[in-house]
Amino acid sequence: MSQRQTPAGQVRLLGLRDTPISVDEVLAAVCDPGVGGTAVFVGTVRDDDAGRGVTALGYSAHPTALDTLAVVAEHVAGAHPHALLAALHRVGDLAVGDVAVVVAAAAEHRSEAFAAARALIDDLKAQVPIWKHQQFADGTAEWVGIPR
Repeated sequence: MSQRQTPAGQVRLLGLRDTPISVDEVLAAVCDPGVGGTAVFVGTVRDDDAGRGVTALGYSAHPTALDTLAVVAEHVAGAHPHALLAALHRVGDLAVGDVAVVVAAAAEHRSEAFAAARALIDDLKAQVPIWKHQQFADGTAEWVGIPR
């Protein structure tokens, strides 16, 4: 779908994809001989939400989502100046078990990599306008993340 690459900077790969995400691609984006630690978060579609069986879900992104993701990543890069960053998020219909999001941060030391990866996934989920439409085993559905 849409993707940004800034190979010369800290933010190495950003994208929204309507096709399966490769964890290896995200890892490769932050690979560098100067790093000693890489932290990766992989979010998958689970089969339960608050005790309700989930059968499928779809992610929808606002047209500004990629630009917002870039702003988020640049902010995280500013807070973690020695970390290399990458993030990909799926959009479209996903099944239980599918990979929905992958973020990675690499740095000289593991503590910086962990902190940067945590900040990137937390800020992505809080600020990037991507919404989840869950379908439940009982036939009901709900939207998650839509501002009210």
